Amino acid sequence: VQLQASGGGLVQAGGSLRLSCAASGRTFSSYVMGWFRQAPGKEREFVAAISWSGSSTYYAGSVKGRFTISRDNAKNTVYLQMNSLKPEDTAVYYCAAKTIGTVVADSRYEYDYWGQGTQVTVSS
Repeated sequence: VQLQASGGGLVQAGGSLRLSCAASGRTFSSYVMGWFRQAPGKEREFVAAISWSGSSTYYAGSVKGRFTISRDNAKNTVYLQMNSLKPEDTAVYYCAAKTIGTVVADSRYEYDYWGQGTQVTVSS
């Protein structure tokens, strides 16, 4: 499985960005997909995850109500719509695939494949 994240950039506080993660492989539709982020000097943390069908989603408390995860299985792509961005959202954002099991998870150790990351910078 190869994952390619894109859509990062520089945005002012209160602005929006949409990240995309394109996946290779014909079994993308069976994977739980997640987004994580890592700020300088900090550990990688969970942001959001979505079930294989898209019917179940889960968010970190810090982004709930501002971020929305979605997927298009026909396009092998998962998205992260980020609204009302804050300077503390600044980080490298990674998409990840959990290929075993169907439970939506927030632990990075349960994800098997990772994209290369895309930088999001929110200025105050």
